[in-house]
Amino acid sequence: MSSREPKMSTDEFPQAAVLAGVLLPRRNAEETPLEELVGLAEAAGLRVVGQVLQKREAPDAATYLGRGKADELRQLVHSRAADLVVFDNDLSPAQARNLEKELRVRVLDRTELILDIFAVRARTHEAQLAVELAQLEYAMPRLKRLWTHLERQTKGGVGLRGPGEKQLELDRRLTARRIHELKRELDLIHRRKQREVVARKRHKTVSLVGYTNAGKSTLMNALTGADVYVEDALFATLDTRTRRWQLAGWGPVLLSDTVGFIRDLPHHLVASFRATLEEARQADLLLHVADGSSPAVLHQISAAHKVLSEIGLQTKDTLLVINKVDKVEDRAALHALTQRYPHAIPISARTGEGLHRLSATVSESLARRFLELEIETLVENGRLTAFLAHHGEIFSHRYGSDGRTVIHCRLPEEYAGILPQLGAIRLHRRVNGKSLPMEADRDASPDRLPEAGVW
Repeated sequence: MSSREPKMSTDEFPQAAVLAGVLLPRRNAEETPLEELVGLAEAAGLRVVGQVLQKREAPDAATYLGRGKADELRQLVHSRAADLVVFDNDLSPAQARNLEKELRVRVLDRTELILDIFAVRARTHEAQLAVELAQLEYAMPRLKRLWTHLERQTKGGVGLRGPGEKQLELDRRLTARRIHELKRELDLIHRRKQREVVARKRHKTVSLVGYTNAGKSTLMNALTGADVYVEDALFATLDTRTRRWQLAGWGPVLLSDTVGFIRDLPHHLVASFRATLEEARQADLLLHVADGSSPAVLHQISAAHKVLSEIGLQTKDTLLVINKVDKVEDRAALHALTQRYPHAIPISARTGEGLHRLSATVSESLARRFLELEIETLVENGRLTAFLAHHGEIFSHRYGSDGRTVIHCRLPEEYAGILPQLGAIRLHRRVNGKSLPMEADRDASPDRLPEAGVW
């Protein structure tokens, strides 16, 4: 574990929390429905002292839980001397207010807990701004809950004579102004990030995505020799890190580690962290890392896929990587998982198992986006030769007696269309050792990864 990044601090005597949740019909069945919430609570520095779970067709409009379960929860909170209750659901402002009156302790919902974890773990200026924006957008409709005890302003003055305005209205204006400032600053960061990522396009880029605590940072350390922060906890890191990966059979590529996903990731966070996710949006290939040792691995894969869809990356070339196979006790379960995803690559970032196969598959996948070409041009056309050397790889020159040369090279497919403008006289594509005119291959769809290997 790197010592350069501090661990999340907790109080000497952590707050005692009771966890509560309502399983609705649309929720996927899990063996331990509150297991993830336990991990989130521990990541926030809470001490879990009890759990209450209820299955309902629909949440109660007033308290989310039914009346009987609410009474059971109140008794459990009292008997365990709990300091707060954490719900595995998102509560409306009215539901949270009613529950606090009923339970007489503070009530947090799932989004509020995740925002609290993000606030503590945010290290860079960008991450701190993104978390503050998400917190303010979450708090905006809940301001009334904080200021119901205040009366109208009574002091007069120019522009303030008369009954005045509620403190709530003043806070709403201040909050809206701060949200506007944060969005403007984050938009500048996002545009700068876009320019930085585009400027690196001379290198192929690969991004690690997936469920939080799936081992992405450990994998980055194993592949690149980096010293990024690693901790066995949810949302151990929030900031994108990019390192140089010397990929066997290919050369150097840029490998980026992004913020982890989670089931029902708050929309405020998805929007606020768009600059952080720019690395994944611009990547040539995504490595979707899943925790093969988790009983909920299928749900985690589905949750990560949902987040990728929300940010518009559902069609990007993706390889599924099943990590932590060294921790899988039930080998039959691992076999069933690889049967379900036959193109997935089982690895252990901790022991190094499967990393050679992963590197070879990534190299092969990146090559599918390249064309092997034979380009005929004039010998003196240094502009085209320089372009090919910069954006691709030149294998050989074959010179003729008519002042022309044939260049055998490999080039990203997106650049093939501009070669005639750079002086290419004839283009041929090499396929299985045969040379075919590009016109004959024009209608062929670009090679993509097999769909079965993605999800």
